[in-house]
Amino acid sequence: MSVEVNILESGTEPRVSVQHQSALMMALRTGSLEVGSRCSEMKRFTFGAGEMCLVPRHVETWLRTEDLHYLYLSVDISDAALAEACDGTKGDVELRRVGKLVDARVGALAAAVNAERVAGFPSGRLFLDSVEQALAVALVNGYAVRHCSVQTHRGGLGSTRLRRIKEFVDAKIEDELTLCEMAQAVELSTAYFSRMFRKSTGETPHQFLLRQRLERAKMMLRSADARVLDVAVACGFKSQQHFAQVFRRVCRVSPTEYRRELLGHETTCAGETRPQDTPRFRSPESASKF
Repeated sequence: MSVEVNILESGTEPRVSVQHQSALMMALRTGSLEVGSRCSEMKRFTFGAGEMCLVPRHVETWLRTEDLHYLYLSVDISDAALAEACDGTKGDVELRRVGKLVDARVGALAAAVNAERVAGFPSGRLFLDSVEQALAVALVNGYAVRHCSVQTHRGGLGSTRLRRIKEFVDAKIEDELTLCEMAQAVELSTAYFSRMFRKSTGETPHQFLLRQRLERAKMMLRSADARVLDVAVACGFKSQQHFAQVFRRVCRVSPTEYRRELLGHETTCAGETRPQDTPRFRSPESASKF
């Protein structure tokens, strides 16, 4: 999925536009455009901030705009993602035009992508891959011209595949992991892997990766000599600031506060003979599901 912010400035003359990929567009502020299959049959649409339209691919359209700022999500959401959302029915997934798309689920996903863009894409490629899959399923379910309903799968990933995924993530935790790479590690399609992974673990692949990174960070923070910046980099976070924000959101304290309390508790335990209460933070080992 490609993410762009485009600004369509006011134009006095209509022009022909050809959309080569299906696209979901969300207005970032109020603006309008006129669109039609012929220059003489154009219709005006006004969009408020957050309102969306869905444009099919390979359609020639006459267009005139009036200062429209919008988030552009290429729904080439990849043809592969759309096909997988239709359980592998390649070449048979087309999206219809929706001039004013009102869909709470699609809107929430588009807003999540925009928030990620504004923040500088700190969550990495896997986050966008996960959103892409969710968008593909929502669009196929609601707006496919030739709809092949998404199957419901029972069960989930087996213990062997779950173990392989954990080992793969542990080995690649510093890298920019993608959903495709995780699925390939257990020889499954991305759409099927995403559904089965969540069914097995209760987490999306992105949530699992984030949890594993935080557990690795907790282990590294046991060392008083480890710099927070080095821990952030070693655990795959793009910046120390992003690491601190995520750590505080999940653990309710900053990385520095976590280490101070953990090391302080261990020092107290070492100097006393009677059993002590455990710290209020779970150890990384106890948090693992596998």
